[in-house]
Amino acid sequence: MYVVINGGGKVGSFLARTLKKHGNDVAIIERREGLCKRLAVEIPGCLIIHGDGCDMASQKDAGTEHADVFASVAGDDDDNLVACRLAKVAFEVPRTVARVNSPKNERIFLELGIDAISTTTVIAHMIEEETTIGDVITLLPLKKGKLALVEVELPTDRCKVCNKQVATLGLPEDCVLVSIIRGEDVIIPKGNTMLEPGDTIVALTAVGKEEGLKKILI
Repeated sequence: MYVVINGGGKVGSFLARTLKKHGNDVAIIERREGLCKRLAVEIPGCLIIHGDGCDMASQKDAGTEHADVFASVAGDDDDNLVACRLAKVAFEVPRTVARVNSPKNERIFLELGIDAISTTTVIAHMIEEETTIGDVITLLPLKKGKLALVEVELPTDRCKVCNKQVATLGLPEDCVLVSIIRGEDVIIPKGNTMLEPGDTIVALTAVGKEEGLKKILI
């Protein structure tokens, strides 16, 4: 997968490192020349473009026309909106994702077909879900609320699904296990992967299926 990131600050650089670590090709567009030089050293193999992500020439230099995903994570919502719209309209990028600093702007991004991620909203949603669903915490609402990325921590004692293969769990329809966090390790589950006590399960599920997932796992 090829991903172009607008913004090389803490969020953008962390995102780039993570994507590179998982074998993706990444480009970063960053306005600050000094930061560009540092990123070129810190993230080997990542294409660094010194330019403005809201500018067509900079996006073209980054190869945005070939991107599978364009992510704008700058500190200004207006810049993120313009950059994502440019990527979507001018370069026909299939998916655009934006960091939204003010939750009140989320609706605008979503209406324009841009996946909006607001840290404030995610934290509020996590708090709300933790108190209403119990051991199932919603990490991130996706696709205008139709999907959710959720986290479930397996009990350390009397774990009914531990030592069982993922394929035998009978997960709800529209529910996929994305990863298993086990200590310091992150495991991409397969059908024959065995669950262990204390595992943290991250799953993608249709909204409304969280309780069904909880009943199976806990």
